[in-house]
Amino acid sequence: MHTVEPIRWTNEGVVMLDQRKLPGEVIYHTYMDYCAAAKAIKDMVIRGAPAIGVAAAMGIALGVKESKATTLRQLRAEFSAICETFARTRPTAVDLFWAIERFKRRFEELADAQAAHGEAGLAEIRSALVEEARIVHQERRAADERIGRFGAELMPMAGRVMTQCNAGALATGGIGTALGVIRMAVEANHQIEVLVPETRPYLQGARLTAWELHQDGIPLTLITDNMVGHFLKTGGVGAVVVGADRIASNGDTANKIGTYGIAVLAKEHGIPFYVAAPISTLDLSIASGEQIPIEERSEEEVTHFGGKRISPPVRAAHPAFDVTPERFISAIITERGVARAPFEESLRALAAQA
Repeated sequence: MHTVEPIRWTNEGVVMLDQRKLPGEVIYHTYMDYCAAAKAIKDMVIRGAPAIGVAAAMGIALGVKESKATTLRQLRAEFSAICETFARTRPTAVDLFWAIERFKRRFEELADAQAAHGEAGLAEIRSALVEEARIVHQERRAADERIGRFGAELMPMAGRVMTQCNAGALATGGIGTALGVIRMAVEANHQIEVLVPETRPYLQGARLTAWELHQDGIPLTLITDNMVGHFLKTGGVGAVVVGADRIASNGDTANKIGTYGIAVLAKEHGIPFYVAAPISTLDLSIASGEQIPIEERSEEEVTHFGGKRISPPVRAAHPAFDVTPERFISAIITERGVARAPFEESLRALAAQA
């Protein structure tokens, strides 16, 4: 199974594939300070909730590694500033905040253990946080594999499957969540063709998902966003599977703008609609999708294309995500199993597993 590597840790810095340049160019950048790594997240060099979590983990580790602090007090102050920098990058992707909170807990554990060891203790903290970032990346890869195995069993043995945006290797650092399900189904000899909406205005479907599937030799048909209803009605679609950026405790799911409309149309036509996401994407602190913050991106991403204006000088809106109510979701596929309604119970049960 071929998958692209969107991010990796090196001794020189955090290396990221510039997803803004795909599919025309395959360009990697090395970020040697944490501010540059945070800007790469904000500017969508890397995107997709699980991959953002990995990038934040590596970026925080990089910031601590490169810190010039000579006392634990100084390092703690710098660490707090580093975490705050990453927290300001992408508000909807809960994996970002999951990674930040994980590193805060790990930092305090290490600080308690190394407080009496001076400079040697600081070196140990730096080394341990770099290792923690590597572990986060390894865990993401393993989670994708498990999500893929659980989800493959829900895919049709033959026919069409629709997805939305990009929830592939580019979005996770592993084999992908939604595309991981599709990849594992294909490995299990499901004869699947994937319908890929373009995902305006950033074109993650056209540029990224289509590119990944083409690289893997998985049959696909690229469609414009306004063709979704037509194909769900007439196109022999057996399932829809998408990723997620945040899932509320009741199952309401935030994903790339356009997902809600697809879910409503799938329900209308009796097509199962699945969400594939790791446990880290669950936000059990909120009761419903109404509490999920929705990132508003630049109007120019709507009014311009390829650097050129495609509209008159008018106001434009660009909410980057929408929320699909849980009543439109057939199941949520995680690395710990498949949750079904009532999601309030099933998601909490999965989250509670060791």
